[in-house]
Amino acid sequence: MLERYYYQPKTIDRIRANWLAPSIERYVEWMEKEGYSPRNFYRRVPILCHFGDYAQKNGAQSLEQAALLVEAFAKDWLSKHPPSNGSPLAAAKIMEDARNPVNQMFRLVVPNYTGGGRHTKPDPFRNEAPGFFTYLSQEKGLKPSTLFLYRHYLIRFSDFLSRQGILSLKEISVATLSAFVVDVAPKLSPNSRRNLCGTVKVFLRYCHRENILPNSLEQAVEMPQAYRLATLPRAIGWEDVRRMLDQVDRRSVKGRRDYAILLLLVTYGLRAHEVAALTLEDIDWQRDRLLVPERKAGHSTAYPLAGVVGKAILDYLQHGRPKTEDRHLFFRVLAPIVPIQSSAVSSCVVTYLHKAGITVYRAGSHTLRHTCIQHLVDADFPLKTVGDYVGHRSPSSTAIYTKIATEALRQVALGDGEDL
Repeated sequence: MLERYYYQPKTIDRIRANWLAPSIERYVEWMEKEGYSPRNFYRRVPILCHFGDYAQKNGAQSLEQAALLVEAFAKDWLSKHPPSNGSPLAAAKIMEDARNPVNQMFRLVVPNYTGGGRHTKPDPFRNEAPGFFTYLSQEKGLKPSTLFLYRHYLIRFSDFLSRQGILSLKEISVATLSAFVVDVAPKLSPNSRRNLCGTVKVFLRYCHRENILPNSLEQAVEMPQAYRLATLPRAIGWEDVRRMLDQVDRRSVKGRRDYAILLLLVTYGLRAHEVAALTLEDIDWQRDRLLVPERKAGHSTAYPLAGVVGKAILDYLQHGRPKTEDRHLFFRVLAPIVPIQSSAVSSCVVTYLHKAGITVYRAGSHTLRHTCIQHLVDADFPLKTVGDYVGHRSPSSTAIYTKIATEALRQVALGDGEDL
């Protein structure tokens, strides 16, 4: 495999003389399979060789021992290749460029290696409360997406305790919990504050149940008020939707993919994870239907496949989607060629809203979901119909959109509202 990219025998011999050579060659095979460009091989293989020399110099005798030196290697690499402008961001980029190929290689060759991924921090409090996430998944039946939020908030809690010098859960006091909420809450939205406090209360309740904490401290964490109808949906007008779609350059693979994603979001009001989870089987071309399985409400929805949406998807399938056995519909454009995540769907919306000069509070995929719902409400569809169309679990989730039924509210203000 190395012979495809390196023509001088002495270069290949030098790579194969490295004690990590088998792992490096396996990584090269993986990069080729995932569609990396040749320049990535020329840049990453030397870094892996340098890491092998560094790990051996520091006493590593196995892959598992070498894997513990990744962060130290990144710092050492930065010391030898400092940024010319001294920028902290540039320094972080240099460290990430050194760290990334090493972590990718170890994820291939070391079983259960989790280093270097986007969300790879270990479970918080795994030493003192090792069964908490098992309890959440098995006893409470929470979904992985909910477990991710629990992990996210508890990592914040764990980091706060570390900064305060608190090394054991038994050292937690009422004052500690109050200080944590005061420190973190101002940085969060009202709903996020409520989710944070709820997560900590569940964790404290579990710790008391398992005798990890001698006293029940959950009552010390007060749930902040979050009024359901206190805010307005962050929708945009239909003219803004057209301006946003006009920013997509459909001559490129990325543009064809993004155009199909944007149309799915604004036409059907789908959530980001629902778009990311779509497969080829979810498009029924014979019946012109779009199937959205496993929605948040616990059901599936079959939509008529709108002509403009179907045409955009077909354009991507014919001139953009990579040739792969994976049945997902949408894929990354750059290597590694893997299905997109929900975060990529939201980033897609943010990108084109920014290009169109449209300012929206907390822009993301839900901006287009809200826009779809507002368009249906303005068209005088019953709220029950609108809720069913976008997959709301409860009629109350749709009720907030009555606040943006502008024309209906104007009639109420101008008359007695009896016709409404």
